[in-house]
Amino acid sequence: MGVLLAVKSTTDVPASKLKTAIEVLDSEPTFDAGLMTLLQWSADYYRHPIGEVFAAAMPLALRTGAPVEKTIERWRLTEVGEKEWQSLPKRSKRLRALADAVSCNASLDELKRTPNWREGLRELEQRGWVQREAVTNSIDARGIEVANSRHVLSDAQTSALDKILAARNQFRTLLLHGVTGSGKTEVYLRAVEEVVGAGLQALILVPEISLTPQLVARFQERFSAPLAVLHSGLTDSERLSAWRSARSGAAPIVIGTRSAIFAPLKAPGILIVDEEHDASYKQQEGFRYSARDLAIVRAQRLNIPIVLGSATPSLESLARAKKKPDDLIPLEQRAGAAQPPQVRRIDLRQQAQVDGIATATILSIKQHLADNGQVLLYLNRRGYAPVLFCPACGWSAVCSRCDARMTVHRRAGNLTCHHCGHESEIPEHCPQCQSPTKPVGEGTERVETTVAKLFPEAPIARIDRDTMRHRGELEATLRKIHGGEVRILVGTQMLAKGHHFPNVTLVVVLNADQGLFGTDFRAAERLAQTIVQVAGRAGRAERAGEVLIQTEYPEHPLLTSLLSGGYSAFAAKALREREAGQWPPFARLALLRAEAPSMQHALEFLSAAHDIANQVQPRSVRILGPVAAPMARRAGRYRAQLLFQAPTHSPLQALLSRCVPVFAATLQAKKVRWSIDVDPAELF
Repeated sequence: MGVLLAVKSTTDVPASKLKTAIEVLDSEPTFDAGLMTLLQWSADYYRHPIGEVFAAAMPLALRTGAPVEKTIERWRLTEVGEKEWQSLPKRSKRLRALADAVSCNASLDELKRTPNWREGLRELEQRGWVQREAVTNSIDARGIEVANSRHVLSDAQTSALDKILAARNQFRTLLLHGVTGSGKTEVYLRAVEEVVGAGLQALILVPEISLTPQLVARFQERFSAPLAVLHSGLTDSERLSAWRSARSGAAPIVIGTRSAIFAPLKAPGILIVDEEHDASYKQQEGFRYSARDLAIVRAQRLNIPIVLGSATPSLESLARAKKKPDDLIPLEQRAGAAQPPQVRRIDLRQQAQVDGIATATILSIKQHLADNGQVLLYLNRRGYAPVLFCPACGWSAVCSRCDARMTVHRRAGNLTCHHCGHESEIPEHCPQCQSPTKPVGEGTERVETTVAKLFPEAPIARIDRDTMRHRGELEATLRKIHGGEVRILVGTQMLAKGHHFPNVTLVVVLNADQGLFGTDFRAAERLAQTIVQVAGRAGRAERAGEVLIQTEYPEHPLLTSLLSGGYSAFAAKALREREAGQWPPFARLALLRAEAPSMQHALEFLSAAHDIANQVQPRSVRILGPVAAPMARRAGRYRAQLLFQAPTHSPLQALLSRCVPVFAATLQAKKVRWSIDVDPAELF
């Protein structure tokens, strides 16, 4: 399957190599002019082949030859038929029933319910009373009914909604900075209600599939309209159907994860990016685009507003809002009677522990369970234990293909590398000295096991990628949580993002130290966002909430500023540090990555790339490296990288436009796999 971008009368390709098209699949363009230019701009900006960019924007079924539009066969009355069909004698029950159904715009499936329908329609057609036509599935969005909301907007929510609606029919990037539980979703719903009521469409992006069911349910409760839902958990046919609904306008509301930014829209009116700070919006393989950044570009080209919502906005979005203060919309109070939770640090140096759970934490869990509250335990590490260790000789199980330790998965009975997927059996004895091995550290599986022993009467649910592998499992578990069938929740980041658990009164961050000493310049920002987000799951209804943060570094400056001044104080300090170090949002980055069977080949290619870039290098662009990646060996291949750093977008893009084609032509490029990542989310 190919995509026709242009027609030329001459070619430099020899005639013998040209192939004749077998079939033209569609009579009209797959993408409208605006989306076409966005895709071409994306290919240029991210320095990626245009064919792969189009592939990323199309459902798999389209890429394998399905037509863009699905037509539905319908029958309608002719002018003669409208006048004559009721003159049929009453004994012609079958013909009268068919004509009556056709007059009511019945679908073909409805007509088939009449016995001998085919012969009857043929007879009506011969009389000139009915005629067949093919139509596409579309509706008039202005006829959509909206259920009355039982939520009364607060003054802050009303002000936020007014600002959003005032930006209709113009491009503005509005940052809705609302604390957890402040009612951002209700503001989205009201804004979408106005947009859809005007006959336009709304596109809402969420970072993870796990958030999609909850948001879809909220919109289905409010709108009597079909929703187009787009994410990787759908079948190919479901994804194509949703894509078509968005394109035709049959679905006035489109909700999806990262790739939904490329959904075609017949009448776009607003773009909303929920949890805009989330790293999941950045594609890490292949076409490495940022859905959030492309959403801003798309809104600008469509001349419509975009709303970026988060309790913990990215530093890039905060810096942008500082330049245009009118575009910052604060929601500083929780909605309704909900109050901010009380936050306490648990000093692990002064506490006895049971598999990573401090005594003070155990007592708090017991108290909240006794008060009929739910408890959420957060640990962003799945598996039973991160290390299998030999206390006698110091051996530990490492991956044979990566520079990483194997994770113990006791329930599955294996060691697994979370970087390449390699698996092996769990050895009971050390392969070096034959002493018994010991799992060291905690993962969510071990926490679940420990909590089950400590509180045997409390039903537990664990939510991570190991337990939520099959379709429908997450939705079923969330229903149990909301129904009160689950008392203790154990999970990873899947639980930390955007979920509304009104009965959760205690949240425990079991290991807040994981991100305190990260090598990536965004490590502190991500840790602060995670702590604020997961803490926000507590006390979201009338009941008071409590948050416990377990740490061995309670005096760490990040935790101190975060707990004393909130996320805004942390962000202000972090922005000053970024500006001093000339890191984003005060600089633009591009990362050239290379991997090969040997580190020598990877470094040779990057050294050649360094020399090429040096020859055309604008003075304002710094070239750092090449160096080995933080994890130098992964999946049996060695990885290295070269970093380009510039104060603004223009000199960096000028350098890449000249150099990237030359990189591909070098002899060293044939010995490596390489990629360019513009605006990298992680330096790994």
